[in-house]
Amino acid sequence: MVLEGRFDEAAGVVRVGDDARQRYHDSRGYGYPLEGNEIALAPIEAAHLLYRGDLEAVVDDSGERLDFRAFVAREPGRKFGVRFLVYADLRSRGFYLSPASEPWVADPPAEPADFAVFPRGKGPGDGEIEYALRVIGERTDVPAGELTAGVLAVVDEESEITYFEVSRRDPSGTTGATLPDGCEADLLADRVVVWEPPVDLYESAFYGQPLEGREYDKPTLQCSLLEAAYLAERGAIALEPTAVRERGREVEGERFDRRLAVYTTLRERGVVPKTGYKFGADFRTYADVESVENLGHSELLVRVHPADYVFEPRDLALDVRLAHGVRKTMAFALVDEAGDVDWWSLERLTP
Repeated sequence: MVLEGRFDEAAGVVRVGDDARQRYHDSRGYGYPLEGNEIALAPIEAAHLLYRGDLEAVVDDSGERLDFRAFVAREPGRKFGVRFLVYADLRSRGFYLSPASEPWVADPPAEPADFAVFPRGKGPGDGEIEYALRVIGERTDVPAGELTAGVLAVVDEESEITYFEVSRRDPSGTTGATLPDGCEADLLADRVVVWEPPVDLYESAFYGQPLEGREYDKPTLQCSLLEAAYLAERGAIALEPTAVRERGREVEGERFDRRLAVYTTLRERGVVPKTGYKFGADFRTYADVESVENLGHSELLVRVHPADYVFEPRDLALDVRLAHGVRKTMAFALVDEAGDVDWWSLERLTP
């Protein structure tokens, strides 16, 4: 027997009686049990049961019997369609999930989310969540201030779904070296040449690039303006820090200060940042440099943005795919006006 539901508009749920508790909740994790065998379904759950043919119809307060098409058409808001697609996709993958705001979720996500996705074999009353999941369409921008840890599901215009795991990041490493004192250096148009610094400045700490044709035991290093500003501020090279900063602003504009804040933060955490130009990023990073000769692969690609930056989903997809293709993780450094950095990473996820 196929059951019918009754739309309780005051409560915003669909009530289903008869043997609904055993059929839908106990065995398949839909809704929440009420008195007797009745259960309450969130509209997205009712829509899925209608779509599958497990519910024949939902009767509204006026007595009209709504099939799947009619029920979906009356649901307000632009997000219902993309939320339904994600709900149905995760159900097809064997997950139980509930709208995160429903009161029957035993331990709801601490941050805003569309769905609480439970571990396989678990349900809404078990107090364990696999993913806190947010759903957007491919044209829905994401302000940096609204990033939350969990999973971001992006539905494109052809109804394909891409899942991203969004995490806070805490870059750290073990790279360190004693800096020299007052090495001779010249400030050029867009870089700095450091004359005859200690070999370890490059070999162990990976500052700059040796100028070709010079003897390696007396290296001449070409440093970026970011590297030079950092070294000048610590007295390692004989240049006025203000002059290097001003040159950096002439070359890059306001981006220079943001990038220098990120560069400084990484260096102080024992991480080596080098240019990410070849990968379309601001930096690539190395956490544990013992010797440039045995460098290994970099771990992160870093993009630097202001704290009020607004992400476009297609750019996120491009960044994450590029980083994955070169065996790295995409990280975003969000810099506020005080120069403090908030770190996030995104990785492709297959639920």
